Amino acid sequence: MNIRKRRALTLELLETQGEVSVADLSRRAGVSEMTVRRDLKALEGRGALIRLHGRAVAPVSRSYEPPFDVRVESASFAKQQIGAACADMIVEGETVVLDVGTTTLEVARALKGRRNITVLTPSLPIANVLAEEPGIRLMLTGGVLRPGERSLVGDLAAGSFREFRFDTVVLGVGGIDIEDGLTEYNLDDARVKRAAIEIARRIIVAADATKLGRVAFARICPIDRVDILVTDEGAPADAVASLTDAGVEVRLA
Repeated sequence: MNIRKRRALTLELLETQGEVSVADLSRRAGVSEMTVRRDLKALEGRGALIRLHGRAVAPVSRSYEPPFDVRVESASFAKQQIGAACADMIVEGETVVLDVGTTTLEVARALKGRRNITVLTPSLPIANVLAEEPGIRLMLTGGVLRPGERSLVGDLAAGSFREFRFDTVVLGVGGIDIEDGLTEYNLDDARVKRAAIEIARRIIVAADATKLGRVAFARICPIDRVDILVTDEGAPADAVASLTDAGVEVRLA
C-alpha cells in the first residue's frame, strides 16, 4: 500500500474508531511498524492526530478542524462518488452556490465540461478548478482569506449573498446530527454557510458517512432546513433512517 493510501486509511480509522494501534495499521497496510510510526509522526505534524505509546488518537475538541490537505486524503473515493452524484442533480441553466470543503471540491470537478451554469463560491480551490470552464459563469464572494483552508470569510463574504437568489446551495459540513443539525468547526465559515442558505431554494448537503452523527463547534442550521443529503454507502442504516424520518431525502452515492 502506497503512502497516500496508508495515510488515508489511518485517517478513516481515526474518524470511525477514535484511535488506532500501530500494530493494527501495520497489519492492515502490509508495512512495518517503523513505516507506520513515520506516517503517524508526519500526520501529527500536520495536526491530524495525537501520538501515544503504540497508538494514535483523534483530536477530541469540537473546534478542531483537520487541515485541508489532510482532509483531501480522507475518504477520497467516497467524496468523488458524492461529488458526481451532486453534480448529476444540477441542470443546465441552474444557479448554484458551491460551499468550501474537500467534498464540494469534488462536486466542482464533476461539473467540468458542463454548460450554462452559474457558480458562486467562497472557495479558492473550487475557483481554480472552474476558472477556465467556458460553459460556467464563475463568481467569487470576496472576503478575507483563511490561510490553509483557502476559504473566503468575513463581512464581505457573508454580505455578498444578499444581492442574489440562487437555485441551489451545495454545503460541506463538519457534522450532521438529528438533534444539533448542521455544524461546522470554524465560526467564520459557519457564518458564511448560514448566509448562503438564506438565498437558495434548495439545500443539498454533501457529506461522507463519517460526518453522520458528528457534532462540531459552530451551529449552521437545524436539520429541517436540509432538502437532500448525499452521502456514501458506508452511512449507518439507523442514521439514514433517522434523517429520513426527519424529512431529509438521503441519497447514497
